[in-house]
Amino acid sequence: MDRRTFLAGCAAASATPAFGEATFDVAQFDRVRVLRNAAKYLGDKPATVTSASSKRSTGGVHDFFSEGDYWWPDPKNPDGPYIQKDGMTNPDNFVEHRKFLMKLSVQVPALAAAWKLTKDKKYAEHAAAHIRAWFVDEKTRMNPNLQFAQAIHGRFTGRGTGVIDTIHLEEVARAIPLLAQAKALSAADFEATKKWFGEYNVWMTTSKNGMEEGAAKNNHGTCWLMQVAEFARLTGDKKLTAYCIDRFKNVIVPGQIEPDGSQQQELRRTKPYGYCLFNLEALATVCQILSEGGENLWAFQTADGRGVKKAIEYMYPFLKDKKTWIKPPDVMYYEYWPMRQEALLFGGLAYQQASYLELWKTLPADSDVDEIIRNFFIRQPVLWVA
Repeated sequence: MDRRTFLAGCAAASATPAFGEATFDVAQFDRVRVLRNAAKYLGDKPATVTSASSKRSTGGVHDFFSEGDYWWPDPKNPDGPYIQKDGMTNPDNFVEHRKFLMKLSVQVPALAAAWKLTKDKKYAEHAAAHIRAWFVDEKTRMNPNLQFAQAIHGRFTGRGTGVIDTIHLEEVARAIPLLAQAKALSAADFEATKKWFGEYNVWMTTSKNGMEEGAAKNNHGTCWLMQVAEFARLTGDKKLTAYCIDRFKNVIVPGQIEPDGSQQQELRRTKPYGYCLFNLEALATVCQILSEGGENLWAFQTADGRGVKKAIEYMYPFLKDKKTWIKPPDVMYYEYWPMRQEALLFGGLAYQQASYLELWKTLPADSDVDEIIRNFFIRQPVLWVA
């Protein structure tokens, strides 16, 4: 059976998915969860970067600001530059903008998914209000750059690593065309929003901070590519999409996936389990985005066998039974993983692996732990495969 036949079977599946067969109706499976969550967000008002500020930011009121997670005051020099404690999050850092962005990334995709399932315009209209506040309204919009993200007190006013903060725009960008289709976003607002993402991609690909992040050898480089690819899809930038495909084949896969499927850049961290899942999620999402144009990156592998297929195969046993994990437990948040990793869903469909889909079904889809929300960024499969 080829992939097209398999996906057709998925779309035509009955209300009760049969994972042992090549059928799975994602929309039906996730319907109750989507509508339950969307109903909770109908009363929430938009909160953008203009809703909070930090005296430590050197940017303006419309500039996103965040501070590096693992940086702490130096006990030997409390007023001096911060020092690093890898994997240990400093709870006193400014995170309000990041929280607002994460909240946006939870609300808008859920509301858009609810509209897709029901065609009830109340969901789309509420999601559109958030989009206008963040990307259109001159009083509340965010500037299209992350120049002041992941600053470090006494060291940097912003860093390239800050670009990872906007992975939470991934599903927001995916939802935006649906809001235009629902006519909840006017044509002018839709164009203004696409303009914002186009300008952000220019900043991502030409600024010092953006280019430094793109050159990162670990999950930061993967997440940079994932964002550029999805934002290029939204804006219709075919040239940039072609660049993303080339970089995925010639830089990301050879540099981040070993022939056995392991991710050595992530395994060396103090939270290797969480980081391997995080990077795998980004790798699979890049495949999903860039394969929509006709080029099947799911099938891509290097001459020595490196590819996303191997990466999923490597992590699958540890997703199925975490007790078999080859490293010591992560220093923080280990007990919360795995979540309902979309690499299992995307990979299960791409490779016709019913076992991946069956495991995906059993894992938790939502969390109220900020750190998990921050690192689990694909939450609405209805937007991607249904």
